[in-house]
Amino acid sequence: MHGGKSTGAPKGNRNAWKHGMYSATHREWLAALSELLATTN
Repeated sequence: MHGGKSTGAPKGNRNAWKHGMYSATHREWLAALSELLATTN
């Protein structure tokens, strides 16, 4: 069974959303920063 045709990698890499600039914490921080900048102008 080894060496057959591969279907490829799983679709949709969800691990990328857990860290870095796509994490929930970072998105919350950006929203707070945007709101702060909007109120100061």
